[in-house]
Amino acid sequence: MPDPRFFEDLGPKTLSDLARLVGAELRAPDEGARQVRSVAILDRADADSITFLSDRRRKADLLASRAGACFLHPSQAEAAPDGCAVLLTPSPQAAYALAAQALHRPRINASEAFVSASARIESGARIAPGAVVGDGAQIGAGTVIGSGAVIGPGVAIGRDCEVGPRAVIGFALIGDRVRIYAGAVIGEAGFGATPGPTGLIDIPQLGRVIIQDGVTVGAGTCIDRGAFEDTVIGENTKIDNLVQIAHNVRVGRNCVMAAHTGISGSVTIGDGAQFGGKAGVADHLDIGQGARVAAGAGVMKDIPPGETWGGVPARPVRTWMRETAWLSKMAQRRGEGAGA
Repeated sequence: MPDPRFFEDLGPKTLSDLARLVGAELRAPDEGARQVRSVAILDRADADSITFLSDRRRKADLLASRAGACFLHPSQAEAAPDGCAVLLTPSPQAAYALAAQALHRPRINASEAFVSASARIESGARIAPGAVVGDGAQIGAGTVIGSGAVIGPGVAIGRDCEVGPRAVIGFALIGDRVRIYAGAVIGEAGFGATPGPTGLIDIPQLGRVIIQDGVTVGAGTCIDRGAFEDTVIGENTKIDNLVQIAHNVRVGRNCVMAAHTGISGSVTIGDGAQFGGKAGVADHLDIGQGARVAAGAGVMKDIPPGETWGGVPARPVRTWMRETAWLSKMAQRRGEGAGA
């Protein structure tokens, strides 16, 4: 179930209703009256939720799941465990996305006041003029919220933090001594779309952002909330201005990211990793503990712990430097030959 501090529950819905909504077919029509309250990924699903399988390699995960219902391609109709209702569709992920829109809705700031009456502000916290603090938000003692900042419903910010002017924070749980500079956006929906029957469908992003103690987030940086799992920034990590961290990323402790670094979705980064300016990392990769990525590098493969990589595509730095030196020599020789 998505965190109720950040998402409204619109369920339950019957399986018949969901089948009509997404254009699916119930394998057992007599199960149409069964109800589900939420969507969930395979390893989070329970009897009150509906999930989906689109990757054949995860059949075992579905068989181990406790899901009450599942969207499946007709060719995978027998993959569901006993007791799991099956809704057949040629596009399981698109059906899941439409079901998520029907069962969950992000909370919005509904209060007309700048600071909601239901917000909990500890003694010693300071809210600058023009800031907005949403319903049920919590702000710890010694924290300063800058002018024009927006703190969304349910957000929890610890003690002795600093939130800069016009920063926007939603769907987030933030520790103590965190600095978030001007214009940063934390908790917006990550980028996710899937083909549907009439075109692309946005996949609802139902996770959160967790920022641990002592983190610094630079001006204009964006940290997306998870698609269902959380996006996590580890203790004492320092993030420069204009950095993009996508959904489901997990960053370790004491990492450093220089400006214009871009981390794609579902990347895992070990403690102490370092990224030079304009480094880019492709999705679903593992960056090992203490790894270093040179400025401007384009990472397409996992980086083992402690290694330094550079170039595009990135490779171990000694290899990259030898290749660069060789290319330079070859270019000079050709140039000399052309002028002879």
